[in-house]
Amino acid sequence: MTEISVIDKGIIEYGAALDVQHTYLERVIAGRESKSNNNVLLYCEHPHVYTLGKSGVDTNLLISDENLKRIDATFFRTDRGGDITYHGYGQVVGYPIIDLHNFNLGIRDYIYQLEECVIKTIAEYGICGVRIDSATGVWVNTPTGERKICAIGVKVSRHVTMHGFALNVNTDLSYFSYINPCGFTEKGVTSIQELRGEAIDMNEVKEKLSKHFRELFK
Repeated sequence: MTEISVIDKGIIEYGAALDVQHTYLERVIAGRESKSNNNVLLYCEHPHVYTLGKSGVDTNLLISDENLKRIDATFFRTDRGGDITYHGYGQVVGYPIIDLHNFNLGIRDYIYQLEECVIKTIAEYGICGVRIDSATGVWVNTPTGERKICAIGVKVSRHVTMHGFALNVNTDLSYFSYINPCGFTEKGVTSIQELRGEAIDMNEVKEKLSKHFRELFK
């Protein structure tokens, strides 16, 4: 069975985390010849940052550069799929750097498994996560409509994955008001903390995510 190492990088700037991902990407690709097992799941938190995917629309960022500085946030154009999203403190960001050949998966099946990992994790907190048509990620049905709890955006290079998922745990949701999250103007966001009414142990969430991730990616 292919094993997956779990590494927690703590709080790290988005650009620095991108460099780390590229380092592990090259290790996984290089390991094919020696049949080394270099698959890894990276965890981190980012200081306030908005990232725009390669299919994103600039106008989904609703504030100016000046106001980005005012709220202590930065903006990155990135090469993942998807539109715009927010990363910040209290959010568990997971970057799996894995060789899809090891798991006999295509990209769509891989994304489905990422969603399933999150759905199983939040179920342990009494939250029912769902998928919706034509909208990658994990959503929760609430009295005010569908709200996203986890964004997913990936890139696959030579069958090795980059980027990943961002699960709102204790996230300051007010930062999402400065964007159209994932390009949606009519759908909101939520967090485990908001739905549970209490702060959640971030390390506990990571442990649950890791357990389900390893079960799903055997």
